Amino acid sequence: MRGTLTVFRKEISDYFSSKIFLILLALIYIAGLGFAFLSIQSIKSAPMSTDQALLVKVFIDELFFLKLYTVGEIKAIMTFNLVRFFGAFIPLIGILFGFNAINSERNSGNMSRILSQPIYRDNLINGKFLAGITSLSIMIASIILIILGIGFRTIGVPPTSEEILRIFIFIIICIIYGAFWMSLSLLFSVIMRNVAAAILTAIPIWLFLTFFWPFIAPQIADQIIPVTDGSSLATQLKNLSLSVDLLRISPFILFYESTAAIVDPTLGHFALRITESDLSKLIARPLSLSQSLLQIWPQLIVVIALAIICFAVSYVVFMKQEIRST
Repeated sequence: MRGTLTVFRKEISDYFSSKIFLILLALIYIAGLGFAFLSIQSIKSAPMSTDQALLVKVFIDELFFLKLYTVGEIKAIMTFNLVRFFGAFIPLIGILFGFNAINSERNSGNMSRILSQPIYRDNLINGKFLAGITSLSIMIASIILIILGIGFRTIGVPPTSEEILRIFIFIIICIIYGAFWMSLSLLFSVIMRNVAAAILTAIPIWLFLTFFWPFIAPQIADQIIPVTDGSSLATQLKNLSLSVDLLRISPFILFYESTAAIVDPTLGHFALRITESDLSKLIARPLSLSQSLLQIWPQLIVVIALAIICFAVSYVVFMKQEIRST
């Protein structure tokens, strides 16, 4: 345990003094503050139809602080909001924290020197992983809380207890999502000696699963179960079900479904394939916190399991690797 804490303190110090960490921190702060500004302006000035105005009257006044994270529009699920930004950006942070955690030490020759000290292999990999997760957590929690403070400063009314709980759960989901991508990147760092190869493997996987798979999955579903103008309702439902199942192969979709039910309880249960015509049919009845948690637990379990599997494989492979002094 002492060895793990030693590695943890050393890695934390390196992260907070590195240029990459400061640049990432600046980028996520700039983007987060920009989204907060857009959210407030959208809530104040967005034109609304009669049906939308009714929903806004019922919900936005009570869930204002949650709307800060969904651009403040009643159809925010269709926009590029802070939730989607986190879904696309958090993996990049996790990858950058983990892609050179092990192989850089091996290539520089520091690995044998570190392990010659009273520091065991498990101390090294555990300390590096905990330091990366801690740095990631600080970045995510700080910007989310800063946006919460901006909202409080804007309206002068504190958030409700339910809003605070939902925002806290939102932070936890973001950290879990980042932990998966860091553990995956750490796995590549362990099994690949070359640092460039590790990052060039992790980033294409992130790009494919985040930006390309959401467009490819529905096309695959249409090829397997074709839908035409004369297709029956059962065929259309089978096509939609297959499309959703294929979409959930992507961790980004799992993350988005989880966060949508937490920070947008009015539309969270329509997270996939919602259309503008659906908005006029929605009943003004948001999900309660317990209902939201009941809806998202399968997605969270899958992401947690993926993170544990990637880290466990990294741990086992690293413990069995041969470490040479040269």
